[in-house]
Amino acid sequence: MITNGFMYIASLTLFAGIVASLERKYKKTVFFTYVPTPVILYLGCMLFATFDLWGGPDVKLAYQTVRGHIIPAMIFIMLLRCDIVKILKLGPKMLLGFFCATFTIMAGFIVMFYFMKDGFPPEAAKTFGALAGSWIGGTANMVAIQGALDIPDSVMGYTLLIDNVNYSIWVILLLGTVPLAYAFNRWTRADTRLIDELGTRLAESQKQVRTRVEASDLALLFGLGFMVAAISETWGAYLSPKLVEMFGKSDFFSTNTLTIVIATVLGIICAMTPLGNVPGSSPVSVSMLYLMICLIASRASFKELVDAPYYLLAGFFILAVHAVLMALLAKLFRLDLFTCATASLANIGAVAAAPVVAAAYKETLVPIGVLMALMGYVCGTFGGLAVARILGMMAGA
Repeated sequence: MITNGFMYIASLTLFAGIVASLERKYKKTVFFTYVPTPVILYLGCMLFATFDLWGGPDVKLAYQTVRGHIIPAMIFIMLLRCDIVKILKLGPKMLLGFFCATFTIMAGFIVMFYFMKDGFPPEAAKTFGALAGSWIGGTANMVAIQGALDIPDSVMGYTLLIDNVNYSIWVILLLGTVPLAYAFNRWTRADTRLIDELGTRLAESQKQVRTRVEASDLALLFGLGFMVAAISETWGAYLSPKLVEMFGKSDFFSTNTLTIVIATVLGIICAMTPLGNVPGSSPVSVSMLYLMICLIASRASFKELVDAPYYLLAGFFILAVHAVLMALLAKLFRLDLFTCATASLANIGAVAAAPVVAAAYKETLVPIGVLMALMGYVCGTFGGLAVARILGMMAGA
């Protein structure tokens, strides 16, 4: 058993690096096509935890220290790609489609919880809030919400299960709707003339951005991330007691929650400055995310996954409500199927998946999928926290 804290962190980091390297080398194989790196990391570390590969007070201290500092740094670096000015260039129709998807996903969680809440444990409101953060933004948002609401790692297994199983099936279904675009657009009476023009214009603008990552870029990003994490933690600790005194005690005024919110706001602001053009923010933030997934899974166990079918049913319930409401809003606002499908996957699948469905329509439309997914990163943490709050009120917490 590993009892040294540094050895524990080193082991998780090495495992993340090995799996990520194997995916890069064999990414075209069937296995890595359907089983992404986050899933392998989570299941692998859960397996290690199930067999008690590590433990002890030194390991617990290392976990708490690294996890607490990495989350706000990761969120900040991830959001440096989310330039609100560029996102607004998508135009009102695309942004309407994105927010329709966000709204219907949140509604799906609320409707599902209303009918199924009796079958969940007391902390389910928070865990579904974390899942909502992932399905509006991405896994990083889910991790941020878990940290903000202090959700135990042991109850996050179901969340990741839904996040990956239901999401994978949803991707297949959305790709299967591509041939139905013409009929759907006739039904909604959507005007698709501007989509191709927008996609081409965005693709041309991306060619002017520096993409080669230098050592100085990585050093700057890590330095910025950790400094913002330190500032966010300091401000969060300062503001928390003052807000509790003014509005009463609440999870949403805790130091953890305020730390995440401050890091998010700083990331959004800095993305509109020259810092947003520093290449390398994606690999740095994803590397941190991989370590976070390993840390979370290292405290979970397969022994606790006894109610998986009920949770998977809840996931499909959420997606069904989302699909029905999205179709009705598409009819109301005359949205085309490309906008609806890309917006849906930009929320549920984030940057890794939205370009896939966009490319299924036309390659020049890929930048639209990317920008929509980045918008999800901006909204994911706030949306997930809002869902957790609503579900908590429904549960009487």
